[in-house]
Amino acid sequence: MATFVAPDVGLNKVVAAFLDGHRARGCVYDFSPLKDAFRLVGEGDSPQQKGQEVDLKDLKALFFVKDFKGDSRYKESKKIGDGKPGRKVEVTFFDGEKIVGTTQAYNPQAQRVFCLSCGCQEQ
Repeated sequence: MATFVAPDVGLNKVVAAFLDGHRARGCVYDFSPLKDAFRLVGEGDSPQQKGQEVDLKDLKALFFVKDFKGDSRYKESKKIGDGKPGRKVEVTFFDGEKIVGTTQAYNPQAQRVFCLSCGCQEQ
């Protein structure tokens, strides 16, 4: 019997940074900043698996990445280049970490902000 393997099309690779400090890597199919939860399929799991449900209220941040390799030498830029679309923002997390980038829709009353980091083109 043949085994169906889904193509790697439409998969969004992410690193989920949880409020308790742990991180999980995997792919998401149903993420929307307008929804309160999404499914995370683990890095080594089959795309056909259901994955775990992740509540956005449990996250510090959700980072969309090109791959999971990472680069320990990488230093994210803290400068926003001219011509970047959107409003310039600096997000300061409760633990003091800062991310500088741009956003298309900032609302100070909103619980979430979708930010494109300065270093995203380099990653």
